[in-house]
Amino acid sequence: MKKAQEIVAKFNQERGWDKDITYLKDFLLNICEETGEVWNLIKWINIEKQKKVIEEHKDEWVDFIGDELFLVLKIAYLLDIDAQEAFEATMRDYEKRFPAEKIRKLKHGNPLAGGVDDKKEAEESKK
Repeated sequence: MKKAQEIVAKFNQERGWDKDITYLKDFLLNICEETGEVWNLIKWINIEKQKKVIEEHKDEWVDFIGDELFLVLKIAYLLDIDAQEAFEATMRDYEKRFPAEKIRKLKHGNPLAGGVDDKKEAEESKK
């Protein structure tokens, strides 16, 4: 991840795109737009049809992942955030919030859908 973040930094520096957060909101909107593009592929169709559409449009999913990663790493670059550290902190948090033994039984991380999210307990343990 460090290497990818360095590539994004170099890409921006070569183009004179300094660490200017003027367009931060535009990058966030771009993330939403990219998500919307792939959502449009699978919205309102059942899971079997979704699987087929995903396979038929794999190239669009590859583009989506690449675009999203670039945008997230660009935002990290602009805000001087170490993406690797942020990711590792999130994974530590998720390990507490979504205990494997509970999730395996319930199959979901959304309590409103019958799953489990121990977010309050994870926050308490940070104190």
